[in-house]
Amino acid sequence: MKKKKQNSFRTTLGKVRAMGSAKSGTHHWMLMRLTSVALLFLILYPIMGFFLYAVYGGREGALQWLHSPVAATGVVLFLIVGFHHAANGLQVVIEDYVHCNCAKSISLFLVKSIAASCAILGVLATLKIFFGV
Repeated sequence: MKKKKQNSFRTTLGKVRAMGSAKSGTHHWMLMRLTSVALLFLILYPIMGFFLYAVYGGREGALQWLHSPVAATGVVLFLIVGFHHAANGLQVVIEDYVHCNCAKSISLFLVKSIAASCAILGVLATLKIFFGV
């Protein structure tokens, strides 16, 4: 059953108002700002590990520091938030500059897959060091 087209006395601006945004950009924008602020604080853990590696005792000093639960948790959080932030940033670039829907879908899948794989590998490596396996 077809709907009848109703004549409306609404202005052009009134007709367009509800059709602008996809209503999802604000969440993505806020998430990018939140993860970037979190990374400002979480970057201290890898820097501290590198400092310990370079200055105090080389590899053994960094490994001993990574055996601490606080340090291991900080590095794991840094890896998860960092790769999530990177994948979301690349998603914005791909959505803005890749116009072919097929290439866009493949690129987004690859970016998300590679970021998730790298985050998982980094977390597993950190946990292996933490548990001394």
